[in-house]
Formats: sequence, C-alpha cells, structure tokens
Amino acid sequence: MKPISVQLYSLRKEAELDFVAVLKRVVAIGYKGVEPAGFWNLTPKELKKIVTDLGMEISSTHSPWVNPDNLNQVIEVAGELGIDLVACGFGPDDFKNLEAIKATAEKVNGMQEKLAQAGLTLFQHNHYWEFERLNGRIMYDIYAELCPKVKFELDTYWAANFGKENAPEQVKKFKDRSILLHIKDGMFDKENNVMVAVGSGKNDIKGIVAAADEKVTRWMVVELDSCATDMFEAVEQSYKYMISNKLASGNK
Repeated sequence: MKPISVQLYSLRKEAELDFVAVLKRVVAIGYKGVEPAGFWNLTPKELKKIVTDLGMEISSTHSPWVNPDNLNQVIEVAGELGIDLVACGFGPDDFKNLEAIKATAEKVNGMQEKLAQAGLTLFQHNHYWEFERLNGRIMYDIYAELCPKVKFELDTYWAANFGKENAPEQVKKFKDRSILLHIKDGMFDKENNVMVAVGSGKNDIKGIVAAADEKVTRWMVVELDSCATDMFEAVEQSYKYMISNKLASGNK
C-alpha cells in the first residue's frame, strides 16, 4: 500500500482562516502527507518545518506551478521544501487541436530538460479536456508520445471524463509514468460538477488503485475540487475509505 496524502487545494477556504490549524487537523485524521497549493503567508521553509514537526511529509507540491518563466524559483522552492517532484498543468486552449498539443509538448519538454539538470522530476496534472478525443484518439495519448520524459500525476476523476472513459484503464495505460495519483470521486455530472467523499461516487477507486504500478507510484493523493458537504468531513471520510479498504497506508 502506498502512503496517503491530501491536496490542500481541497481545504483552501479553511486555510484562508488558519492554515496551521488545517495542517493539525489533517494530521489528526491520519494523513501521512500533504500536497500544498499555496503557502498561505508561510515561507516554504516554514511550511516544511511545521509539516515535519507534525509528523507528516510534503508528498509533492502545486506551488509554484511550473512555467517557462519561473524555473529558477521552482528549483529554489523545491529545495526549501525538500522535494524532487514539481508540477505543471494546462488549460483547454493548450489541448484544443493538434497544433496546440504540439506547442504545449514543446514547451514542456524544454522545462523538463532544465529541471532534470537540477535533479527535479516534472510531472503533469491533467483535467478532463486532455481526455477528450481528437480524430478518435484521446488527446493525452497524443501528448504523452510527444513528451516521453515527463511524468504524470494522473487525476483519476478527470481521466474518466465524466464517464466517457474508464479510469482504471487510463491508470493502467499510464502506470509506467504516473508517479502520483489524484484520488477523486464524483457523480460524473458535468453540469453539476461537485465532488463527493472518495468511495461514495461513481469512480472505480478500487480498480484505480489495483491498476497502478507499485514500483512507480509514490503516493495516493486525495483531492476534492469542491464538495456539497463539509469539506473536512469529506476529506476525513475519504481517508477512512482508503484505509479501511487497504487502498493506502496512513498514520491511523
């Protein structure tokens, strides 16, 4: 079983009020790691110390989001956080057609090369639009061929594209490159797109975990972009589902 982390974007509203209290509650639930998305008035060094003192790890980070203009900052922050994984991601226009996909791949290949020289691994976080089809092919398949050295944090809910695709099949396809998995659940309703606690939606969570390569994937990272219920309750329910079903390892 892989250790379980939580993407702190899930708790961004709570972090606005008291970020340290959020971290303390996350560790009380039992999470082994956190994936920051913003530092909430803490420096990266301060965040690293707080997380370590609480007995957790920084599994990975979405801050700063990698782009061609901030690579030196990314390298510096990664060093302060003590991590070797850094993230990028793109909007719908970057995957709107084949020309856009090629341009995005070229940009990412350049970033990957420089970051690799600094000892960092670049991974990409997807959304649903990468899993739309172009001339019958999933666009992420095309992109992956053009970026052979970039790793993935496969968002397993978006990879299902509201039920158009099978998430475990996508995990299996990209398992050699998916160093992280975003574990996310929902009802596959594009018009009313709210998340639910992991295990209470339509995504095949058990199939997703079974399809991962234990030699490649480092962390299972719970994320809820939004939620119709209390977010902390959903984050805790997600933890309990993953642990009770032996889909990840926690501190409780």
